[in-house]
Amino acid sequence: MVTQWEYAVTQWEYARLEYKSAGTLGTDKFMDWDAIFHHVDGAEHWGTDERYDDLRHLNRAGAEGWMVYDRAPLLVGQPLRLHAVTYSMRRPISA
Repeated sequence: MVTQWEYAVTQWEYARLEYKSAGTLGTDKFMDWDAIFHHVDGAEHWGTDERYDDLRHLNRAGAEGWMVYDRAPLLVGQPLRLHAVTYSMRRPISA
């Protein structure tokens, strides 16, 4: 008979990726976007994109073992415009 105490429990470490408008339009018509990775060790700037392209940063996080479990967009203004997206991530801690 297997008891509940015999099952392994996964321990996780958590982080978030903030992808937000940089507020710099320059001479082009597209908003620049900053990718900032927040972890227990601090914040790390992952780059600035000329257009909205978060897939490159999500692939980078995935290559490091992070899994996205939630996404929270922030819409501002009238008409509504996307201002930021925060991705909540986790990865298992190796024992």
